[in-house]
Amino acid sequence: MIRADILKAIIPVISDELVVSNIGLPSQELHMLDDQPTNFYMLGTMGLASSIGLGLALSQKETVIAIDGDGSVLTNFGTLPTIANNVADNFILLIIDNGSYGSTGDQPTYAGGKTSLAKVAEACGCENVIECKASETKDILETAIKSKKMTIIVSKCESGNIPVPVIDIDPAVIRYRFMKEVEARN
Repeated sequence: MIRADILKAIIPVISDELVVSNIGLPSQELHMLDDQPTNFYMLGTMGLASSIGLGLALSQKETVIAIDGDGSVLTNFGTLPTIANNVADNFILLIIDNGSYGSTGDQPTYAGGKTSLAKVAEACGCENVIECKASETKDILETAIKSKKMTIIVSKCESGNIPVPVIDIDPAVIRYRFMKEVEARN
């Protein structure tokens, strides 16, 4: 199962949640599969979906799901200790770990080698960390949302991309419609 298959599977679970999506192909795939004003698509700033998601969760009451990639988490390695030390029980970090920098040409990441992001998150102090197969992601995400407990999910999948169009929504419009959604819910 590749990242797009995971996104297809979880759309029924996340379609009414506040979602911050990783730069590049994950955002483009999510936009193509299920564009919602509740989705904040990262069009720049590799590695910051998890940080932005945590900040949003800390600042309001609704559940926030940050979808990040292993390459992005490795790029912003400080995000895991920050998450561990700023617990927000309305925050879920879904790391789609395909062992590659998928948006830049599938160069291998260390998560595809010896480095376990689940073990790194635990070593940073994150208390509710689950590593799973791609096919288990939907059920684990549903359980995490219901638990109302900060959760980090590392979903292991195959590397691979599907053809996707560029997001044609102006970044200011993405931000505006997302913030209107946040405001309406809080």
